[in-house]
Amino acid sequence: MKKIQAILLLPLLLGLSACNSLKPSAFTGSANGQTAQHFSQTQTQTLTTDYLLYLPADYTVNSGKRWPMIFFLHGAGERGTNVWMVAKHGPAKIATQTTNFPFIVVSPLCPEGKIWSNDLLLRLLDDVEKKYAVDLHRVYLTGLSMGGFGTWDLALEHPEKFAAIAPISGGGETLLVTLAKFYDPEKLAELKRLPIWAFHGGQDPVVATTESEHMVKALKNIGCTNVQLTIYPEAKHDAWTQTYANPALFDWFLQHSR
Repeated sequence: MKKIQAILLLPLLLGLSACNSLKPSAFTGSANGQTAQHFSQTQTQTLTTDYLLYLPADYTVNSGKRWPMIFFLHGAGERGTNVWMVAKHGPAKIATQTTNFPFIVVSPLCPEGKIWSNDLLLRLLDDVEKKYAVDLHRVYLTGLSMGGFGTWDLALEHPEKFAAIAPISGGGETLLVTLAKFYDPEKLAELKRLPIWAFHGGQDPVVATTESEHMVKALKNIGCTNVQLTIYPEAKHDAWTQTYANPALFDWFLQHSR
C-alpha cells in the first residue's frame, strides 16, 4: 500500500517542488493568468551492500559456459553488518556445506532496521550478471520471511528478470497484482509466464498463512497459471528449513528458463 500511496502522491509532490522553485524571470508567457514553466532537478544516490558469492567448483570465466544463478534474500533476523549471518539459512548455507552446488549463488546483506530495496537489488543483480558467467535465461529468485516479502515485491515489479521464483513465509501487495492487468500489459504478460512456487507454514504465528494464499489467489485471478503454494500443515514460521532441504526445489528451478 505504501507504493500505491507514493505513486498517488508523486504528482502532488512534484507540483509543490515546481511551485517552490519558480522565479518571475522564468515566465515564458501567459494566458489568462496561467504561465508556462520549466522544472529541472538532478539527484544522486549511492547504493551499497555486502553480499556472499558462491561459484561452483568447476566455474571458469573463460570456459564459455554460462551458469544458472540463485538470488537469495535472507530474513529480518540476519540483518546487520556481518555478511556471514546471511549463510545461516537457505542457498547461502548450502553453499558453505558443498562444492558441487550447480548454481552461482548471490546473497546480499540487508542493514539493520532496513527492508529490501528493489533499486539496490536490481543494481546488484545487473552488476553480478556483467561480472560473472551467469546464464541470463536461468536466474532464480527466492527468499524467506522478510526475504519472502522481498521476493514477491521484486518479482512483481520486474518479472522479466527471473526464470522462476520461490517466496517462503512471505506475502505481498495483492493490490499491485490487481492493478498490473490495467496499467502495464507487458508486465502482465511477463508475470503470466513466470513460474512461482510459494511455501508457508500452516501454523505460522509471525506471517499468517493467508498472506501467501492471497498472493496466489490474486495471481490466478489475473491469469497466472504456473503458480502453486505448498503449505506444511504443522510448520510454524520456519517453512524454509524443510523447503531448502528438499532437492525438488532446485530441480524445479532448473526445469525453467526464460
